[in-house]
Amino acid sequence: MYQERDEQSGFLNKAKGLQKTAIQVAGTRAKRLPRLSRKQAILGGVAALALLVSGYYGIHYLTVGRYLLSTDDAYVRAYNTTLAAKVSGYLSAIKIDDNAPVHAGDVIATIDDGDYKLALDSARDKVATQGATVERIARQVVAQQANVEQAKAQVVSAQAAQKRAQSEYERQQALAGKEFASKQTFEQALANRDQSNAAVQSAEAALEAAQANVDVLKSQQQEAARTLDELKTAKAKAERDLSFTVIRAPIDGIFGNRAVQTGDFVQMGQRLGALVPLDDVFVDANFKETQLARLRPGQPVDIAVDAVPGHNIHGTVASLAPASGSVFSLLPPENATGNFTKIVQRVPVRIRVPLDVAAQQILRPGMSVVVSVNTKGLQDADGKPASAQLSVSPLAASRVKE
Repeated sequence: MYQERDEQSGFLNKAKGLQKTAIQVAGTRAKRLPRLSRKQAILGGVAALALLVSGYYGIHYLTVGRYLLSTDDAYVRAYNTTLAAKVSGYLSAIKIDDNAPVHAGDVIATIDDGDYKLALDSARDKVATQGATVERIARQVVAQQANVEQAKAQVVSAQAAQKRAQSEYERQQALAGKEFASKQTFEQALANRDQSNAAVQSAEAALEAAQANVDVLKSQQQEAARTLDELKTAKAKAERDLSFTVIRAPIDGIFGNRAVQTGDFVQMGQRLGALVPLDDVFVDANFKETQLARLRPGQPVDIAVDAVPGHNIHGTVASLAPASGSVFSLLPPENATGNFTKIVQRVPVRIRVPLDVAAQQILRPGMSVVVSVNTKGLQDADGKPASAQLSVSPLAASRVKE
């Protein structure tokens, strides 16, 4: 009986243990259910967020992204002006500091002008001397023209004497034929006639000589005037050489890259420095040739400058280069060889920067930029993106027809 009681008590203890275990399991399950619900909620939220993000980027690609052409092979550029000496000499002063802004007409440097002033004075003296020579010859021409008038008067006088002597000769000849005059008188009339004829010839020769002298003097005057013009040209050159001793800025910009110092001897054409017009910068982007079909002048461009993060600049496509960069290189490639590997070429595309942005002078030539061109406006007649549609010029079309 005690044994049965012990067995019953053992069964009761086991039952109680099983009940406790069941309660613990139930409690554990009850605790686990909320945790599983939170994980499911987090996973669901992540999935929804991913769906929203993917949808956003999908819509952005369909509306914007597929029209964008980007490249990081782009750099800021400007038309830099190289300053050079037009005359040789020693630099007496450099008026502008490095990296200082200058305006057109400002003095950059000066060259010792002593020799050039002497050359100008010499040219002026030669011009004055030659001018006096021209004036002297002009007065000689006037005097010689008076001699011509005198020679003309002598010719008239000689002709009158010739006429009188001829008349006297004819009278004496008639009288001598009738033996009313002596032979001596006739011979004297004959001699007077011959002398008058010679006097007329002499006066006419003197007149021709006087007129020839006038022509000679006029030719000398013209020669002297041309020599004066040459000397005036030499004087103008001396004045220009003297003005070139003052080197001025041809444009507005920033002075930099100085290559000389005060006291250096500079030769004609030697580089002194450079002027960079920061107010007129632009961007040259080297796009792949496979991207050119969708590029057109006038398309909007987003410009991201590496040196100026956070500044998104909006530019415009200005033009496309007529050839790839390799064609304009110092040694253009020669592909007519046995071994050939096709390489995608790049063509420079000029991008215009707004004037107000350039005026801020935050863009410096040589900076790296990333450009993105929006080609959405380029469509064909059906309203589809004209990704590979090319226009044919009238000249090319006429050649095709031929």
